[in-house]
Amino acid sequence: SSLTQSHWIGDMWRFYGKNIFMAETSSTSGGLDSLLDPHGPIRKGQEMASRAFGADRTYWVTNGTSTANKIVLQAVLRPGDVVFVDRNCHKSHHYGIVLSGAYAVYLEAYPKREYALYGAVSLRSIKQKLLAFKKSGQLSKVRVLVLTNCTFDGIVYNVERVMEECLAIKPDLIFLWDEAWWAFARFHPLYRKRTGMNVAATLFARYRTEEYKKDYAKWKADTAELDWNSDETWLNTQLKPNPDSVRIRVYCTQSTHKTLTALRQGSMIHIRDQDFKRNIQSSFVEAFYTHTSTSPNYQILASLDVGRRQMELEGYELVQKQLEKAFTIRNQLSQHTTINAFFRLLETDDLIPKEFRQMDWKPRYDALDLNKLFQEWDTEEFVLDPCRLTLFTGSAGIDGDTFKNKYLMDMFEIQVNKTSINSVLFMTTIGTSRSAVAYLIESLLKISLTHEDITEQFSDLETKSHNAKIVKLSEKLPHLPDFARLHQRFLPLGAELNAGNLREPFFLAYDEYNCEYFHIEEKTANDISQLKRELVSASFVIPYPPGFPVLVPGQVITQSVIDFLKAVDVKEIHGFHPDLGLKIFTEEALKDDS
Repeated sequence: SSLTQSHWIGDMWRFYGKNIFMAETSSTSGGLDSLLDPHGPIRKGQEMASRAFGADRTYWVTNGTSTANKIVLQAVLRPGDVVFVDRNCHKSHHYGIVLSGAYAVYLEAYPKREYALYGAVSLRSIKQKLLAFKKSGQLSKVRVLVLTNCTFDGIVYNVERVMEECLAIKPDLIFLWDEAWWAFARFHPLYRKRTGMNVAATLFARYRTEEYKKDYAKWKADTAELDWNSDETWLNTQLKPNPDSVRIRVYCTQSTHKTLTALRQGSMIHIRDQDFKRNIQSSFVEAFYTHTSTSPNYQILASLDVGRRQMELEGYELVQKQLEKAFTIRNQLSQHTTINAFFRLLETDDLIPKEFRQMDWKPRYDALDLNKLFQEWDTEEFVLDPCRLTLFTGSAGIDGDTFKNKYLMDMFEIQVNKTSINSVLFMTTIGTSRSAVAYLIESLLKISLTHEDITEQFSDLETKSHNAKIVKLSEKLPHLPDFARLHQRFLPLGAELNAGNLREPFFLAYDEYNCEYFHIEEKTANDISQLKRELVSASFVIPYPPGFPVLVPGQVITQSVIDFLKAVDVKEIHGFHPDLGLKIFTEEALKDDS
């Protein structure tokens, strides 16, 4: 009535219609189930979701996977635990670690400097970190491994290989797979084998068989003569976990609303944890209570059930068509000489270094060559999701942000939400239509023709300037910043293990007298090695998109970080103040009070 009787806000009613408001209600009014303590339809819906997504239990979340990640981390981590985490994961993981009081060991994904993006974390580097803790006698402190699968740019892990080899070193390691962009993967046989829930079920069944126990005994005998005191043996051998001690403990978070049919912020947590009831359930419930509203949106909850129902009934067909649309785009763009003169889609060999690939082949896009794809997805450490389409714009002398806004949005009303300095990311989904594919290709052709006309009319000076921009976007890209290290004050387990207590610097920065600012446009920022002090970040600094931090509280700032921030092409950088600069700790604040 407040809408229909209003003289001023009736437009909202006319836009949305009455049903969305008629459905606005609360569990406390009676007749509806409670998300915080479900016993009726919500409980049944979550049980059906666990069946559909291959989980032992599923929880619905109405404020996004950002919250789902924080729920899981607060449930499974305790103060002083160690969590291995991809530094490029979503910011919610970093904040979840702060809340839990755990110590973060940041893992570095391989960089692709020529496209200004990161790939994924190699299994070898994860094993190296685990072995460092094993050698120091502190492996028992390591509790969780957090990885994003697939990455924003479409790099997919060999989940089974990662879990098997990590469990061979740390048999009770908990895995949190952030599958925010991969909720659809369960419903196609190509994708399913690399999902967290499917691998958890597979390994749980495998390790209980007599056949595996014999296989493990044979492997032990075959490798008995190796020098297991050498890290190289552990790193160069494909490890097998001990079936008598291994525990399967896997959590997956998914943004249902991103790739399935659901309202914004509708997400799910899927769990396969042998020790959930014994060790986690109580803390999980508390974490769920902490982060879940007592007034959840029932429209979002209903849409989660609708999304589940659709995928159970027609999921394979929808994902198959999604793949076909992606292949159509790749095929047509690869053959279009006018578009290829300025733009091209990046392929597996562009985005995954040769050292991580055994197969040397390029798929045919004029036919859906699933046999080769299945072979690749069975064996390779990393694969590229064909539905992630990264368009390289550097050859046209156009940066990613300009291409996104000035060309795609302003000229053709095409929206993308991820760019790099010289690329934009498209993706096909279960809702992609043939007309949308045709419109995208037509738009790229029109952009190419327009760009061709403009560049042909350039003066000599304009041509020189344009060519310089092409070189800048294609060859002279800034180095992607490595994590480097945390300041020694925030390394409670020592500098060698580099396990950082993020909670301490996070709250230390709450007192403004502990902080000052360093402007990255000052002359001294061109070479900070000349400064007689270390610059230590007092905040998260997160370019968005894609939403992962280049700086975390307590991190020592390097020259590569400053150079990257100067060159990054997004308008939204959380934690960075353009007028003031980077928020850093004073030298006095970094003195250890202990």
